[in-house]
Amino acid sequence: MRILIKDASLVLEDRVERGDLLTDGRKIVQVGGTIDAPCDRVVDAAGCYVFPGFIDTHTHFDLEVGSTVTADDFVTGTKAALVGGTTTVLDFATQERGMTLMEAFRKWENKAKNSSCNYGFHMAMSEWNEARIAELPLMIENGVTSFKMYMVYDNMRLSDGVMYEAIKHLVREDCIIGIHCENDDILKARVKELKAEGKISPRYHAVSRPNLVEADGVGRLMDAACLAGGPAWVVHLSTKEGLAIARRARERGQEVYLETCPQYLVLEESMYDAPDGAKFVMSPPLRSVEDQEALLNALSSGDIDWIGTDHCSFTMAQKAAGKDDFSQTPNGGAGVQNRAEIVYTRAVKGGYIDVVQMGQLLSTRAAKLFGMYPRKGTLQAGSDADIVIFDPDNAHTIHAATNLHNCDNSPYEGYEAAGKTRDVILNGELVVENGALLVSGKGEYVHRDRCGRYRK
Repeated sequence: MRILIKDASLVLEDRVERGDLLTDGRKIVQVGGTIDAPCDRVVDAAGCYVFPGFIDTHTHFDLEVGSTVTADDFVTGTKAALVGGTTTVLDFATQERGMTLMEAFRKWENKAKNSSCNYGFHMAMSEWNEARIAELPLMIENGVTSFKMYMVYDNMRLSDGVMYEAIKHLVREDCIIGIHCENDDILKARVKELKAEGKISPRYHAVSRPNLVEADGVGRLMDAACLAGGPAWVVHLSTKEGLAIARRARERGQEVYLETCPQYLVLEESMYDAPDGAKFVMSPPLRSVEDQEALLNALSSGDIDWIGTDHCSFTMAQKAAGKDDFSQTPNGGAGVQNRAEIVYTRAVKGGYIDVVQMGQLLSTRAAKLFGMYPRKGTLQAGSDADIVIFDPDNAHTIHAATNLHNCDNSPYEGYEAAGKTRDVILNGELVVENGALLVSGKGEYVHRDRCGRYRK
């Protein structure tokens, strides 16, 4: 199908340009100027921004957390993602101890069947040994070129020495490993102290994981990466202290990539005192207004590389497992549908970034680092026809009841958004029109190249 988008504000990598865009089948064939060409469909984009399809670098669909499974699987989660303008998600295939990397890959490949947006996987590793190392070429062959390790969680936690070894090994393959940065020993000690004092409400989830717990992890990662001679990637950065440590590492010449999430830009720690405070239990926890301001300014300065959601949804019934003990509350929240409208409202309308930077944060930089550029992440001839038409004047209120995620709550309930995704083209097909999902189940696996380390 040939689709002609007319009279758009095209968000290119370095500017916004008024003009038209033509697709032919699965590819963009012409960008800019006035286009008069035979087509099957004309889409009027007057008054709207046209972005390359958004890429969510951080989702957890169909994830088993102990005996609990997230409310969203790939079917429901990717429908919500697509309506929000996300045309590609990068989920975490989790290699449990004793499982091979290929077994984890096949398990997540099976989970992702019937996805409505395109998808790829980071490989979350719980082991680093000769057997797992021997599998890495097979992962790269299958298009998995990014990995993850945790400093926390007993079933996934790995030592700093292992992370050092992994960074040193993977840099030789132009692959990258992201780290969940927290000091596990300190947070466990704090949880024990708080519970002994009878402090068990959701408020104490945040108290157990103060800023310095994250900052310590960020600092240890920077040191390990420096000694290993490889890149450091911090997932879901939430604190001004962690940001400062990462900036210092860059100042001494290190290659550092930083991801944050919308919740750390618009939600703050007082929300744990609400009657439904359990829905805000996530890790890292919500922080202060000062932390928000630091991260927003870091978006403006270019110090934050991209924004993922860390979508990991649980119903309020599932969250109730922690009613008598905050440490038993499943960690995570729903957000995959709302990322673009929150970033536009808080960061663009708030004066921190412009729409060109928004396109970089939601699409282009992720495509570059994670081996998808220029197939994805840019509006240029030859790129994939994954396109978002965003209406900056569609003011609305976010409600869980009108989101497509399979969850009865939203951390953004009642948030007043200034704009909204209107239409989405996926793989050359119009799949969302006027905010309504027209076509589902058409997502495809994205085989990724080695990482394009643009800060190298």
